[in-house]
Amino acid sequence: MPKNKTLRYLMFGSLYFTQGTILGYFASLNALYLLDHGLTLTDVGVFGAIALIPFIIKIFLGMLSDRVSLFGKGHRVPYIFIGLAVQFVLLVFVPFVNPRQYYWVFVAIAFLLQLGMALYDTCTDGLALDTAPEEEHGRIQAWMVGGRAVGTIVAASAVGLLADNVSWQAVFWTLAALTLLPLPFLIGVKEPEKVSSERFDWSAFKAFKKWQVNATGIAGLLIFLVIVGANQLVNPFLTEVFDISLSQAGMVTSLWGIGIVIGSIVGSGLIKKLGDRTATYVMLAMVALSLALLATLVTANLGLIMAIVLVVLYGVTYGAAQTITFALCMGVTDTRIAASMFAILMAFTNVGQGIGLAMGGALSDFAGFRWTFIAFAAVCVLVLPFLPAVFKKQEKSS
Repeated sequence: MPKNKTLRYLMFGSLYFTQGTILGYFASLNALYLLDHGLTLTDVGVFGAIALIPFIIKIFLGMLSDRVSLFGKGHRVPYIFIGLAVQFVLLVFVPFVNPRQYYWVFVAIAFLLQLGMALYDTCTDGLALDTAPEEEHGRIQAWMVGGRAVGTIVAASAVGLLADNVSWQAVFWTLAALTLLPLPFLIGVKEPEKVSSERFDWSAFKAFKKWQVNATGIAGLLIFLVIVGANQLVNPFLTEVFDISLSQAGMVTSLWGIGIVIGSIVGSGLIKKLGDRTATYVMLAMVALSLALLATLVTANLGLIMAIVLVVLYGVTYGAAQTITFALCMGVTDTRIAASMFAILMAFTNVGQGIGLAMGGALSDFAGFRWTFIAFAAVCVLVLPFLPAVFKKQEKSS
């Protein structure tokens, strides 16, 4: 591993950046690409569901990485290279496959591409857990969260311009080129040898019998329920109040992404200055307050500029919430099953996202956007009973 901290952080940030470009493409452009080729929204939905399967099974990819040192070169870096290579090759090849004529071939390519991304994603998490001391967890997560947010912004803006003004081929080949960005930081990296106490052991999964681990997972579930469930409503809410255009919605999303980058730095700073426990309480207060401000101050009278400022502030709290939550999950992970256990804890947050998306849609139809934001702010209170268990270890050692 690079001895220079900045180089290490850049390595992790670049890996999450290239992941963010792909996630940004799938979130904002893929449906348009398929519709542009004459497919239906049903086709788009089936495609999206299948393409997400790799992120459900990435727990098993984590187990493979934890157990097997590939070619004797390490448990993480060789798998990261393979994942990036799969992503690069498929992005170069995919423009030559017409999704209308060869729909299932296109679906298979997307599945394999997401599988490659899931592989280097979980192994990047494992590498961070293997090499970063506890006091660096917040900063590492700041670089990861911030890097992914920047990648999403690039995909939503620059890649969108290429689709409009050049070609879809240029879109995919640009994404392929961005996949190569982490390589200068990875080449020459040699993983530290695992000592016997850090090697894979099935008995390590007994950690999930501990209430502290499950409380951390449930807290993450609730936090992501709130931030993701509320986030999907922001642009529809602005459209209802201000009748914003699609281009304005894209601009708001990019500014929100900048807020996430700032929030990742804020979250890391809170952990460093206040410690995990106080930083978490401050973060929850920030999330609840930002949602309350969206509910009460986004009005036609106060104008669109004020609304955008509040959306950026929400982006800041979103980034801080992700950074602190991921750092908490790193703190309870057993090094013997680092990638596997972290992937399972991320599954808690994924469940929260699903509940939040469904809850947000139903509540906004029933009670309107403003009351839905207030309801999500109130859910933050439900996290509080779990925090004493989350910080049980810290309390014992103090």
